[in-house]
Amino acid sequence: MTLLIWFAAIALLIQVASIALAMGARLRHRNASAQYAARPSVTLIRPICGLENNLERCLRSSFQLDWPYYEILFCVARADDPAAALARRLMAEHPGIPSRLLVGEDLFSVNPKMNNVVKGWRSARHDWIVMTDSNVLMPCDHIARMMERWDSQTGLVCSPPAGTEPENFGAHLESAWLDSFQARWQILADSVGFGFAQGKSMLFSRQLITHLGGFERLGEEVAEDAAATLLIRSAGLKVRLVHEPFPQPLGERDISAVWKRQLRWARLRRASFPLYFLPEILTGAALPIAAMITLVVTGALPLAAPFAYLAIWYGAEIALSRTYGWPSNWRILPAMLLRDLFLPALFIAAWFGSGFEWRGNPMTVADNDNGRTARLRKAVVRTRDKARALVAARSH
Repeated sequence: MTLLIWFAAIALLIQVASIALAMGARLRHRNASAQYAARPSVTLIRPICGLENNLERCLRSSFQLDWPYYEILFCVARADDPAAALARRLMAEHPGIPSRLLVGEDLFSVNPKMNNVVKGWRSARHDWIVMTDSNVLMPCDHIARMMERWDSQTGLVCSPPAGTEPENFGAHLESAWLDSFQARWQILADSVGFGFAQGKSMLFSRQLITHLGGFERLGEEVAEDAAATLLIRSAGLKVRLVHEPFPQPLGERDISAVWKRQLRWARLRRASFPLYFLPEILTGAALPIAAMITLVVTGALPLAAPFAYLAIWYGAEIALSRTYGWPSNWRILPAMLLRDLFLPALFIAAWFGSGFEWRGNPMTVADNDNGRTARLRKAVVRTRDKARALVAARSH
């Protein structure tokens, strides 16, 4: 019984402490304006594929950025994709912003997104490149907030998605997963200097990536963000996160689709970062509450104890959501509860399976070419000093 009490107590302490640190990070930067003295020209690459929820609104935000000079490259695999027609219309409506639609695929990896955007990378006119998914709503200071995180130790700046504007319970479930759970842990990792890349929005220095082997190295893992994290760390540099994640308007979501998306991400995390994935079984309230219920049944704790425990656990999480402006109405509480009930099953499913589907493409985490990756990582070690010197020079 003592072991169960300690387990539940430590889990609650970690929950509250991680939330407090994430809230502290937000409060420290709430009144800070995004400043970056150089304000260089930037290429914005946006991959598009099909008509998504809020697509027009998200793509239109590309033309409303507060940055002196930037170009927009929309990348689509097929000319008959309906998203291509939308991109053409938006480009015609904003002739003052340099923009192009690039069509076609270069099948250099198993990742269809990378096969789509590589032509944008090669066509970019500027050294600074921001790659942002089509379902991200770009605030006007999007580029500025990414640039302000770049320093002499940085090799990549990114943002996890903040699930906003949920319109049904499935979307609230996704918001509970993306925001106060996943974004919180990523913010915490970044605050201790151990950030992980997130493919939703990433800022690169093309000159740096070229020194590290080129854009094609992002295809060494099934997930480009995992490949980017490994690549940047192998050069002795850091992945930084923006101080506040960029919004992804959710609209309506199907619960089964949310589960499949989380399973895909979990299997990719397990394949690319197995040691960091192991502790995920201890996250969420499912196991601590099971311990609390066991203690109540055995008479070690009063009946009210699990309810008080849950009030502290989720009260802190809702406070975090309100601090960041994430969805925090009454529907988010049952969504958080369901998420935490799913977490142990998600962990097990991630370990005992490798297949998933992405935009209709059947894939597997076994597609990672680990032998080639290992050989190329050794080659990158030899360029570490050169990369550090290059980043240091560009930051001044």
